[in-house]
Amino acid sequence: MNTSKKASKGNGASKDIRAMQNGDKNRRTLIQILVAVVLIALVAAIALFIVNNRSTSGDASTATSSAQGPQLTPTSLTDNGAIRFGNPDATTVISVVEDFQCPACKAFESTSGSTLQQLADAGNVAVDYRPIAILDRFSNGAMYSTRAANASICVAENDRDSWMNWHTTMFEKQPPENGTGLPDDELVAIAASARADSPETASCITDGSYTDWVTSQTQSVISEGINGTPNVRVNGTEISNPTPENILAAAAAAGN
Repeated sequence: MNTSKKASKGNGASKDIRAMQNGDKNRRTLIQILVAVVLIALVAAIALFIVNNRSTSGDASTATSSAQGPQLTPTSLTDNGAIRFGNPDATTVISVVEDFQCPACKAFESTSGSTLQQLADAGNVAVDYRPIAILDRFSNGAMYSTRAANASICVAENDRDSWMNWHTTMFEKQPPENGTGLPDDELVAIAASARADSPETASCITDGSYTDWVTSQTQSVISEGINGTPNVRVNGTEISNPTPENILAAAAAAGN
């Protein structure tokens, strides 16, 4: 009798233990399910936050782009982004990389600009102008180098016959470094004074239509190893001292 009672008590204890174990197991399972649900909800919330942020950034970017006007790609330039004058099929090509905020470029234009124009007019060489913007930092956030380079493309695209006169005038009116550069309305006035007075040129300048292109072209030129202006080359060979005499000599040698 006592043995039976003890066995009964033992079986009861085992049942209690198993019940407790089952209860713990059920609780653990429930906790695991709750944790999984919380994690899924958290991941979903993070994903939604990222998507919303990207959408907001995209909207802001689109709004900024729209405010600046349409960004265009020039159609009248050479494959490497040059404004070419002279014989388009010439075997001798003089290439000039310049920044309109660059004082050395102004000096070069003053001493050698007429020589380049005479060579282009003679028809036996091609003269390529490649405007870039590496000196924006000298216009106190006004991005004068970029705006002036943009204006050069505007004139080339819409009033090409007036480009050389415009180019000369732009350097004559070059603003001092560490100012704010010339405002857009003055750039429009300079273009008009050089007979680049079409409405398309004016709106192109004020809209900054080629701003993105100027940035891309500048990066492309830098990737070629050109980090300073003016950079003058004849058939790819740099002229370290591009005086009129040295340019003529290099052009003559290249033509032989």
